[in-house]
Amino acid sequence: MVPFEDVLFQVRKALQVSPGLLHNLLRELHEANVFSTKYYQSLYKDGEVEEQCLCEVVCNDGEYLARRLSLPIWQNWDISQGILDSALRKLDDLVPSDAELQDIVSDPMSELLPDNVILEYLESIQSESEEAFDPNFLDNLSFLFDPDTICSQPSQANASLTNKRSRKRKVDSPSNKTRTDTDGKPLYKRNKKATACSESPSRGKTPTITSQGSFQLSANTFQNIFRIPFRPLFLPSSGGSALQFIQNISTPSLIGTVVPTWPTYVLVSPQHVSPGTQLLPLSPADGSVAPPELTVSVLPVGSSSDRGCKSLPSVSVDTLSPIKEGNPQNNTDSPPSKTQRKIRPEAPECVKEHMHHVKSRMRDVCCTMRGGMGMESHYVDVHLIQRKLLIKSGKNANKCLEKELVILSDSERKKAKLDRSQLFLSSDSRPKQSVALLGKAGVGKTTFIQRLCLDWAGGSLPQFQFVFLLNFKILDLTQSNYSLKGLLFDLSTSPRCEDSDSVFKHILSCPDEVLIIFDSFDHIKDFEGLLQSPAKSPTDTKYTIKQLFSGLFQKEILSGCTILISTRPKDVLNQVLRKVDSLLELGGFSPEDIELYTSKYFGDSSLQGSALKKIKNQSYIFSLCSNPLLCWTTCFLLEQQDSRGDGLPSTLTDLYHRVTSKHLQLAILKNSSLCKKKQSDIPQLCKMAWEGFKNHNTHVNPGSSTELLGCGLKSGILVPYETSERQENHFADLFTQNLLSALHLVQSKQVNEKMVVANCIVQQKKRKVQGESQDVVQRFVTGLVFLKAPDGGSILDSSVNIKAKRKAVEAHLERMKPKDLVPARLLELFHCVYETNRAKFAKLLLKNLPGNLSFCGAQLCPSDVYVICHLLRHASAMKRTFSINLQDTCIPISGLKELVGLICIKSFWAHTADTIGLWEVLHQSNDELNLKKAIEKFTLNPFKATQVYHIESLPSLVQIHKEKKLPMSEFVSALDEGVPALQHLQRLEFELGVQNGPELFPKLIEVLPSLQSLQHLDLEKNQIGDSGAEKLSGVLEFLACLKLLNLSQNFIGDAGVEKLAKALASIPSLQSLSLYGNAIADSGAEHLALVLPDIKFLQDLDVKFNKFTDIGATKLSAALKNCNGMKSLELWNDCIPYGVFEHLRLQDPRIRSL
Repeated sequence: MVPFEDVLFQVRKALQVSPGLLHNLLRELHEANVFSTKYYQSLYKDGEVEEQCLCEVVCNDGEYLARRLSLPIWQNWDISQGILDSALRKLDDLVPSDAELQDIVSDPMSELLPDNVILEYLESIQSESEEAFDPNFLDNLSFLFDPDTICSQPSQANASLTNKRSRKRKVDSPSNKTRTDTDGKPLYKRNKKATACSESPSRGKTPTITSQGSFQLSANTFQNIFRIPFRPLFLPSSGGSALQFIQNISTPSLIGTVVPTWPTYVLVSPQHVSPGTQLLPLSPADGSVAPPELTVSVLPVGSSSDRGCKSLPSVSVDTLSPIKEGNPQNNTDSPPSKTQRKIRPEAPECVKEHMHHVKSRMRDVCCTMRGGMGMESHYVDVHLIQRKLLIKSGKNANKCLEKELVILSDSERKKAKLDRSQLFLSSDSRPKQSVALLGKAGVGKTTFIQRLCLDWAGGSLPQFQFVFLLNFKILDLTQSNYSLKGLLFDLSTSPRCEDSDSVFKHILSCPDEVLIIFDSFDHIKDFEGLLQSPAKSPTDTKYTIKQLFSGLFQKEILSGCTILISTRPKDVLNQVLRKVDSLLELGGFSPEDIELYTSKYFGDSSLQGSALKKIKNQSYIFSLCSNPLLCWTTCFLLEQQDSRGDGLPSTLTDLYHRVTSKHLQLAILKNSSLCKKKQSDIPQLCKMAWEGFKNHNTHVNPGSSTELLGCGLKSGILVPYETSERQENHFADLFTQNLLSALHLVQSKQVNEKMVVANCIVQQKKRKVQGESQDVVQRFVTGLVFLKAPDGGSILDSSVNIKAKRKAVEAHLERMKPKDLVPARLLELFHCVYETNRAKFAKLLLKNLPGNLSFCGAQLCPSDVYVICHLLRHASAMKRTFSINLQDTCIPISGLKELVGLICIKSFWAHTADTIGLWEVLHQSNDELNLKKAIEKFTLNPFKATQVYHIESLPSLVQIHKEKKLPMSEFVSALDEGVPALQHLQRLEFELGVQNGPELFPKLIEVLPSLQSLQHLDLEKNQIGDSGAEKLSGVLEFLACLKLLNLSQNFIGDAGVEKLAKALASIPSLQSLSLYGNAIADSGAEHLALVLPDIKFLQDLDVKFNKFTDIGATKLSAALKNCNGMKSLELWNDCIPYGVFEHLRLQDPRIRSL
């Protein structure tokens, strides 16, 4: 984990931005749940979230604020890093680059006066005019810059100064002795008297140059000027000019820095004189203002003062320098703004010509989908779903945070839908510079990217001038001889560039107009250390592909470009996907999309209706068609069947077995020479597929025979990929490769029974390495060993004896213990049993299933729901009933309706919003019988709130319970008695933690009065404080059945316990109360002691590790004597003397320590 000191350093640096940017930074951290709402409000004065209140807070103690912010940022570093980096980039944008510094006027004093001259002049002031001019005026100049202060004319000031110089200095007087510091240097005394002048300039004037070379004030509030007339020792006696002290306008105090925050004074001269020559002052025309050297302060780049000043609004000052020649109009132009300087020059002709070729190439490469279908005619647009991350921390803050994808409910998925046009749009101020596109195998990630490239080629993505498409399938990740230029021009789909140097130079000048797409990102097998050695140079240095990607992703090279990654999701995201700006999931086909795709696939209207009817008649195949690849596979099989052919298969194994066999048959018909090679080529293809499966890749060994590769390519089992150096061949898709891998395991004589069971059948404890790919192989193996091979045209070899392997698989399925499986593996067991297509295995599974089925956390797609329903339908014949947990499964409402309608399901627990949606669907369809059953079967017991959405939908459920009607209806007879789930809820655990607990606790308070059967209420570690305890005390009287109340570690003090104590007496059934680890002092202990005798059934009280002393302990011990039913009182804490505690224990053995 990143060291805390590094985080603190970056936070200090980020605090140097303007109050507006700092306000936005804190808001983004709050929205990312780095800060809780209560913590966020505490950063502002009086809790008012406004820039002015924030400015007042940070001005008081910036270092204290930096340390307060650093701790939660450090604890949530994976989330905070991107937000903090964005703020630092904005800060860097305020610092001018080397090219911009050329436009800034240099400091004239650096050219006019050397350091020794300045020091000599200051010493002359001290020695000659101590009484006339107080040299310590820098400590107190407020009276000089008051707009109402009256200053004398220059002639009067000179006369006064001359008179005072003639006075004799009273050195011997004690009051006039010069004070000295520890080094012996003189310390100047403060002049406490201000002399009123006879004439006052107008308020808010800016300096102008007169013909005498002095300054007067004109109408501008930009700066205040104090004039000090003198006769320098190093300038000619004639025409002696005056040096002025210029005070900058007051700027906001800088935050957490060592730079002083008081006004800055700059010693300048009215004319520009080179060190070597002295020029006579020029007299500008009347009305001219001060030259730039008097209005522009050049500060060191990167200094805090520079950043503080740059955060101010720009002030446009028209200037006419007396030393500049040329057109005065040109000199009065204000410097261009930052945005104006970012305007790109027009691309050279070679760049335009190359991009024309690139777009033409994109249209050629991306216009065709699988099977030769046109993208424009057959593409079905699917929605994107914005995904969220769930952060799980270790046992202590030093452990790395583990991020997982939050499984959204069906209602949340509908709200999170995005169109393709919204892919790169950002809802907040942070740009989407890195986007991850997630999707399971076959969902259409590559097709979506091709559609996106076609959009760009057609002008639909104007924000990108350059788009580069790279496929990790064909990139060599081992060699280190690639540059960024080679990656973009040689390894992408871009055509050959004649003038690549000019084009690449233009790309480096506008990185924010570059989109780089990395397809098949999951083909990087080793993600460990991927981001630890990024590429640093965009030019000639050679790197590996991983280093180049790391440099692009971490903005070390081509900073500002946008990166799009497509990959398959995993349970725990790798280190790259945890840090992207946006996580999007590509949704599958809806039932309407399946119909649309089928109609596009079959041009003939008569074939469209027939094909769609066959698909809908086979419900399992229809559920599989939610995957676009499987939908294409089904349509291909229907297209190749004649009108009198068999119906569609009923399992995934049979579907892909038929399709692969049909591909080989078509290849043989086109090339008769393949017929003789078929029987020998299939085992070799299967072996290659198995080797690729073990090595986690789809690449085919280039050393394979030409005949074998020709067979695979012509049958569509393999597909070619063109690279700059060679042609690579890969398996067409995951399902094809996994079917051939399973076929190798089943039919190869080199693979024994133990190897089949060990590698591919569901294991209870074995770790899943291949993830989704391994799941598919498991299904295919169990399906193939029980599949009956057709007479002809099959890839199965009927001459191979697989009885021994079949018996091994049967024995393994019989030994399986479903109750010991986690939800994800239980789901895979359901699929494997379904693929056997044997009733005896279905009955055996149902017999061994536990009464409480849980699929919680397993994301269920339509085919998963169908398999579960299909197997559970046989349970009624076996007189078995189940309670099923569907929480966090994102099950669609249609699937929820099907499962809830099963007779064997006696109760179910699903997302509350989805359940309400199911009730509304049933009510709108006038299915009152199933509506009543769905209301009765719904349960919340036990309710464990670990996510925000677990609580957010509860108030809606309570409203339905009170009003006895659905939100969109007038009256529902099935709700005459309310919602039974609320009436029967007995156990509630509120585990949202210190981040979300205080914010959502009021919603829980709204719900509690309706939970009249609640017996167990656990509110531990939610930081509800005294205010939360007060709110809870107001609803405890409604919980008449409550037996256990856990309020441990909630920062409850005496005020909160006082409120709770009064309410606890109204719960006569309370048996266990825990206030462990709070902030209860003697007063709170006394209030608790007063009500203990009134809680008749209380048996256990835990008040360990609080703040009360022996006084509070004695009070509680005395109250314990009147509580005959209590079994234990735990009250140890460090504030109680050990001797007193032991004395209390001897008096009453029910008092315990730990």
